[in-house]
Amino acid sequence: MKFFIDTADIDEIRDLAETGMVDGVTTNPSLIMQSGRDFREVVKEICDLVDGPVSAEVIATEVKDMIAQGRDLAKIAKNVTIKVPLTWDGLKACRVLSSEGTMVNVTLCFTGNQALLAAKAGATFISPFVGRLDDLALDGMELISDIVEIYDNYEFATEVLVASIRQPAHVLEAARLGADVATLPPGVLRKLADHPLTDKGLKAFLDDWAKTGQNL
Repeated sequence: MKFFIDTADIDEIRDLAETGMVDGVTTNPSLIMQSGRDFREVVKEICDLVDGPVSAEVIATEVKDMIAQGRDLAKIAKNVTIKVPLTWDGLKACRVLSSEGTMVNVTLCFTGNQALLAAKAGATFISPFVGRLDDLALDGMELISDIVEIYDNYEFATEVLVASIRQPAHVLEAARLGADVATLPPGVLRKLADHPLTDKGLKAFLDDWAKTGQNL
């Protein structure tokens, strides 16, 4: 499974990239706003830090403007992925941009039928939002299972990018279901390494070593 980082925080991306765990980055207008910096400047800096796909979202809602914005954003760097919403205009824009060789991430997916449309439109990635479904007392991971099954049935090349991840359990279940990518807030990625028995074991080893009086 590939890990994308869902943030526009340059310091977080740089730090986590040093672990070799960062395969890409997803951003959106809200995350860029939180950074307080120029949109293009932030996207370019992220692209310089990460070799993999970096999602930059259009803000237009009509197909003509989506395509124009997508083409413009794609000029920032070769690894920019254009993020479009799962609307009919977004699907049309996806079809055009993907046919031109641009990576496209179709976002705000909440049903298997929507995912099917995105794959047929040539999306590079489909982003189902599991956390937002969980917020409505629905099973977000059931959607991932549906999409993986649908895509496997027809051998679609579109990768399942699990989004709106809130906890490590989402990552584990997505990996078990065979999703291609998980996009995680930095804090959730860090939690994947946490376990109280790991901490307890390490402390015991260090305490025992200290009793030897030796140095390495």
